[in-house]
Amino acid sequence: MGLLGSIFTWWTGATIGTRRQLRGKTRAGEDAAGNLYFEGGRDPNGITRRWVIYNGENDASRIPPDWFSWLTHQVDAAPAQALPAPRPWQKPPVPNLTGTDRAYRPAGALEKGGRRAAATGDYEAWVPGE
Repeated sequence: MGLLGSIFTWWTGATIGTRRQLRGKTRAGEDAAGNLYFEGGRDPNGITRRWVIYNGENDASRIPPDWFSWLTHQVDAAPAQALPAPRPWQKPPVPNLTGTDRAYRPAGALEKGGRRAAATGDYEAWVPGE
């Protein structure tokens, strides 16, 4: 989309106005997905403002949990300094897959053929008056 797209569209990334507002702000870091994090200035309550510039489409589910905790002021320092290294058993975060081919579809879903397992016979329908 290029320059013209960044002027008028916000859903495919940061607009020129957003990038202009980041002048003079401190870059706090970058996550594995390439999202950039900034902080600087204060809101009316005196809390430091923090931003994320997405690498690609704007989707909040693409922010890893450690950076989300930084954005929402649950930790003061950037995740590399404030949080311990991930444990070997932890899985990497995944964005919301709803509406994609990789979305979860249980047995019986129309996208999986619409067939579900037969009832097991342990169900007995309620009949009024019995």
